[in-house]
Amino acid sequence: MEDAFTYIGNTLGEFIRFLVDSLTGFFANLDDAARGFVTGLADSLGVPPTLLNLLVLLIGLGLLWKGFAALLRRALIAMLIWWLLGVTVLSWLIQ
Repeated sequence: MEDAFTYIGNTLGEFIRFLVDSLTGFFANLDDAARGFVTGLADSLGVPPTLLNLLVLLIGLGLLWKGFAALLRRALIAMLIWWLLGVTVLSWLIQ
């Protein structure tokens, strides 16, 4: 009877070990992929890969998106204002 519980415990331990090793590998690869993406994006824009630069990029793209949404609503003046703001923010980033 003791051998059965030893087998069950051993099998459960091996499964947990496999699960932890798999998740560790997955998240390590996910981290490498995200780092590569951010580095490639920053290199193509010609800016250092800092959190502040990525935040400014997201704000600028958000402003451009607001301009596109205004275009879909046929609000041409609002579209021009949002696009001007978006391009201004992005021009601070990309020199």
